[in-house]
Amino acid sequence: MATPFFGKLTLIRVSGFQKTYHDFTAVHGLDFEVAPGQILGLVGPNGAGKTTTMRAIVGIIPPTAGTIEVAGYDVVRRPTHAKRALAYVPDDPKLFDALTVWEHIEFVASAYRVRGWQARAEELVERFELTHKRNTLAQELSRGMRQKVAICCAYMHEPKAVLLDEPHTGLDPRGIRTMKDSVQQYAEGGAAVVISSHLLRLVEDLCTHLLILHQGQRLFFGPETEARAAFADLDADASLEEVFFRATEGQRAAPNGTGA
Repeated sequence: MATPFFGKLTLIRVSGFQKTYHDFTAVHGLDFEVAPGQILGLVGPNGAGKTTTMRAIVGIIPPTAGTIEVAGYDVVRRPTHAKRALAYVPDDPKLFDALTVWEHIEFVASAYRVRGWQARAEELVERFELTHKRNTLAQELSRGMRQKVAICCAYMHEPKAVLLDEPHTGLDPRGIRTMKDSVQQYAEGGAAVVISSHLLRLVEDLCTHLLILHQGQRLFFGPETEARAAFADLDADASLEEVFFRATEGQRAAPNGTGA
């Protein structure tokens, strides 16, 4: 579990983020924040700009305009400091085929200079049911096992910000439950978590806040409990699926503050 990090500091701050490729703008002037203890669900149709936003936060692609900060560090101006504070699991994590499960974890621990890493590694391997696979090469693992290894590696240095893109992919029901429990406990420990997923039930179960994107624009941002109120024709007990389709296929949401 993450070291408690509650306080006034916003761990992820995205201000006026825009990403343009030639004459195509993938994300338009996006603003949102994620504080310690919050779990943000990032949802939207294919091509909405979700993965672009996540990759920009973790410093894989530079913003065309705007600023992005992680734990108070600008990801463009101070990329090393920002990356030390975060972890990212993409939707199709790439492992080193010639390394075993345990060697992956050891490599990450060395890269982040984690002291006494063996005890934490043992805890993670056991929790994600990888003990019997610790000496197995990555190329011999199933898709779900590879996903578990990537999540374990992400947790090794106890990051303050965790970004997960379709984290349930390949996991069996037990693996999904373990992943969900770990996310909740990590947030309770003071981390800020962003989850991008098309599995709306997962988002509804886990997330405290919601960000809905459509064609690169923000349709809603705010507490998950306020999403239904942003659309006047939805009942208070409407499902997240109903909110999603109302936002992306109906009229626009409320003005700035909760909607776009």
